[in-house]
Amino acid sequence: MARFLLRRFVFSIFALIGATLVTFGLSRMAGDPRYLYAQEGGYGITEERWDLLGIELGLNWNDGTPKPVVFQYSVWLGNIVRGNWADSLLDRKPVISKIKERIPPTLKMGLAAYLFATIIGIPLGVLSAVRRATIWDYLGRGFALLGQAMPVFWVGIMLVLVFSVQLRWLPTGTLGDSGNNPKYFILPTITLGWIAAASYLRLVRSAMLEVMDSEFIKLARAKGVPNMIVIWKHGFKNALIAPLTFSSLILTGFITGAVVTETIFSIPGLGRLAFESIQNNDFPVMVGTVLVFTFMYVVINFVTDLLYAVIDPRIRFS
Repeated sequence: MARFLLRRFVFSIFALIGATLVTFGLSRMAGDPRYLYAQEGGYGITEERWDLLGIELGLNWNDGTPKPVVFQYSVWLGNIVRGNWADSLLDRKPVISKIKERIPPTLKMGLAAYLFATIIGIPLGVLSAVRRATIWDYLGRGFALLGQAMPVFWVGIMLVLVFSVQLRWLPTGTLGDSGNNPKYFILPTITLGWIAAASYLRLVRSAMLEVMDSEFIKLARAKGVPNMIVIWKHGFKNALIAPLTFSSLILTGFITGAVVTETIFSIPGLGRLAFESIQNNDFPVMVGTVLVFTFMYVVINFVTDLLYAVIDPRIRFS
């Protein structure tokens, strides 16, 4: 077990290092970072300031001569580790402060959507599998087909139109000063978790159908094991690997890729910050959001690997 954990941890470290290399390489391929500070309509820059920026950004030595790329990367990575992520080109605020402000709304919405998709999708998938070829199976498959056929932006707009504009039951999602009020997250949660719940249903149903036809399930039934224990302890536990893999992907996607949902409901989250940074050519913020997204993805996948070992003992010794 310790060897398995160590191997996964080392893989995660290498993944993070690789992500920083790619991010740094793309930033240098875009040209001299100093040009971002001198863009038209932005911040004017003198020759002295140009040379000083070269030293501050780790591009030049103190005497003004250019540093090799390897040294530039080491300076850049050191600043990232120390939390010195430069300032936004748009409002001159520290990038790390802007990201910290945007993380809570994204986490709240992402975790809420994840719980919604899990609570809806997994039980319906199990029910559809154990009641195969019945009305419950047909309803579950219909929900899965309908859920995956409707785009996120359309679901969000329709929910706003019905529950906010017509019925006036719920706010449109703009948090304002009420960020802790659950009603502001109801529509965004349903919008974000709808497709994931449908995908969960199909995946769990497929995995359960395969497991429920196994010989050990037939043996458990022949020995008189109660049906609920057969389904949840023997069947569902052995069908968890595929849904667990999918759950890590959707959780990461909810946190890092909720741009459309955050835009529709005017939620000031990380996805919207990344979109705004692209619109405004705010390169330091773009780099910061990419690094945060990468870190979240690596951490969630590392936790998923640990859960693999808990669920399936064979993986611990692989």
